[in-house]
Amino acid sequence: MEPASSDIIVASGIKRTFGRGSGAVHVLKGVNLHIPSGGLIAFKGRSGSGKTTLINLLSALDRPSDGSILFEGKELSSLSNGERDNIRRTRMGLIFQSFALIPLMSAYENVEFVLRVSGYPASERKSAAIAALDHVGLTPRMHHRPFEMSGGEQQRTAIARAIAHKPSLLLADEPTAELDSRTGLQIMKVFRNLVETAGMTIIMTTHDPAIMEIVDHVYELEDGQIVVPT
Repeated sequence: MEPASSDIIVASGIKRTFGRGSGAVHVLKGVNLHIPSGGLIAFKGRSGSGKTTLINLLSALDRPSDGSILFEGKELSSLSNGERDNIRRTRMGLIFQSFALIPLMSAYENVEFVLRVSGYPASERKSAAIAALDHVGLTPRMHHRPFEMSGGEQQRTAIARAIAHKPSLLLADEPTAELDSRTGLQIMKVFRNLVETAGMTIIMTTHDPAIMEIVDHVYELEDGQIVVPT
């Protein structure tokens, strides 16, 4: 699968196997993906279909057993661990089901702390953190700590933390799973705004049929393979 100039990800023949011999578990069995920049993409499928494994591979947290993944023209498996870490730190943002916020830190401090440990320039951290919180509508709550915020506000803080360094790709594993439907749709509005105003590409996993109506493309995984791209 040849990448077009606008592709952010091209995955070819991705396989991921855990274990060996008779105990081997084949989680992904030859996944091909062609994802252009600047869209909102959803992976759907039953538990165990391979969604989270695929997200981990696309975010360079794991390596495929076979196949190749091009991210912005770079083959991830060929990079050193340090190079992969640098790509995640500078070009990607990650969001997971658990908000993973630091309890004793305010929303602002949570975002600024991640910028600090990632090596973001000290002179730009404050403005970048505030801009990210403003982007998700949390400026009025920026000095509140997680236990003082609703689940939706905590998830928006997690999003702000993931986008503060202005990544080109945001990957989210079931980002609305712990939220009620109304709050989940608010999070999706944040995602849509990031795509339309910041040109970000967002890839997420979800079980929610309502959310699948909002995204640009849905890829269905079944038994480790993509069966219905739409």
